[in-house]
Amino acid sequence: MMKKFFEEFRKFISKGNVMDMAVGIIIGGAFTSIVSSLVNDVINPILGLFGGMNFDQLTWNITGDVTLYYGKFITAVVNFLIMALIVFLMVKIMNTAMSRIQKTEPTAPTTKECPFCKSKIAIEATRCPHCTSQLEEQKQD
Repeated sequence: MMKKFFEEFRKFISKGNVMDMAVGIIIGGAFTSIVSSLVNDVINPILGLFGGMNFDQLTWNITGDVTLYYGKFITAVVNFLIMALIVFLMVKIMNTAMSRIQKTEPTAPTTKECPFCKSKIAIEATRCPHCTSQLEEQKQD
């Protein structure tokens, strides 16, 4: 029973999409630290020039022991928006590059026109479903 379980687990782990997901998670973690550094070390100080302070330092002291650190929330939102923008740009660039690399092959037609009633019909049809005319066999080149 355990042998079957481990065999199924091995098959699951060795699937390509599981490995792709694992690599994506690892790269995503490294990418998160880069974006966090960009926001914390570059963007927030620049924004601090206009607001006079860093967002991380914005707080609201409700009572003596209860303080809301809403500036950290603002920083997290900015982190998310910047990361989403960067991922969007990366996907857009990759899609553009892939579309230029891939050659688009013309697809074979799937319909033809009935010579009698001018309706669109399946390319393999030998009789028109609209007017029931017998169609001539088309010669294949």
